Amino acid sequence: MKQRTIVRSLVGIFIATIATAGCSQTHHSDDPHAHTPHDDHASHERPTHRFDDAEAWAQKFENPDRDAWQQPAHVLEVLDLVPDAKVADIGGATGYFPVRFARAVPKGMVYSLDVEPNMVEYLRGRAAREGLSNLRGVVCAQDDPKIPEPVDVIFICNTYHHITDRVAYFARLKKSLRPGGRLVIVDFYKKKLPVGPPPRHKLTASNVQEELKAAGYALVESDSVLPYQYFMIFTPANGDPTATADSTWRCRESK
Repeated sequence: MKQRTIVRSLVGIFIATIATAGCSQTHHSDDPHAHTPHDDHASHERPTHRFDDAEAWAQKFENPDRDAWQQPAHVLEVLDLVPDAKVADIGGATGYFPVRFARAVPKGMVYSLDVEPNMVEYLRGRAAREGLSNLRGVVCAQDDPKIPEPVDVIFICNTYHHITDRVAYFARLKKSLRPGGRLVIVDFYKKKLPVGPPPRHKLTASNVQEELKAAGYALVESDSVLPYQYFMIFTPANGDPTATADSTWRCRESK
């Protein structure tokens, strides 16, 4: 699949809402962007707290203003999921992307994974309220997302930069991809931005590519439309036992 280099003019946006929450505990902070995964293992000085009031946090995580810079419709357009695809969102929290995935794959299954039981319980309730029987919340571990079955897409938004031992973590994660499956990484550029963590807590897109290459993945698509985040798609590299030709992908090729 060809690499995308789309460039658009985008209006600057100031917003106090979180990007997709992570598969971990979170920091004491009034800034909802502090909700990031694996922070208890990361080199952060801030203490952690738990999400006892998931409903209150959902108001921040699911703030409609986030759509202006997160551009979920564009993300879904690029992924172009088939109706029976299986998707795992590592760090699904209150369901910003998992709910959208579930609606996009009515004949498939979406797993929203988080180590916060309160987040998972909220997600389960939301799925029931919105009639999404194909959306399941799963409590995961810091070093194991516990994806219940191999999936077509593993989606990780604003979470990659806090995972520790990433090469080993993602090498193990390949077993959770179906033949032809895709690993999708969306994360903040390593610079000062109106949203997200400070630059010192972020990784460059090149860092991600180097680490995933070491873990046995190849970059197959890169999209530059999102104003604050890189958006990259990987598959197991040639020679890896889980790798297959593009023709077997459980997706329609992006247009």
